[in-house]
Amino acid sequence: MSELEELIERIRRFNADRDWAQYHSPKNLSISLVIEAAELAEVFQWLTEEESRCLSDEKLASVREEVGDVFIYLLTICEKIGIDPLDAASRKLLVNGEKYPVEKSRGRSDKYTELSRQ
Repeated sequence: MSELEELIERIRRFNADRDWAQYHSPKNLSISLVIEAAELAEVFQWLTEEESRCLSDEKLASVREEVGDVFIYLLTICEKIGIDPLDAASRKLLVNGEKYPVEKSRGRSDKYTELSRQ
């Protein structure tokens, strides 16, 4: 069993021990994921670019907690609907590689639809 599979199993057991599966519909989980992602963004709200790169120990601890929450919800959604998150990320990287070819996108933050307008 991989480290990721072990983590998914720990999350599954944690939720089962608390009888929370009844609340874990894909809809509810995705809403919770968005809420936790917003809490992650809130840690960075109003920081300068430099401050966001050099977090205090307190802010770093907050970011770590929120990343944990986001990751747990994401893995729970994947487990509930049968998506392998590593496969999904690998496939998305391939798609993004086609949308954002190096020769057109290097050093640019434009959306892929804007790259062809060079």
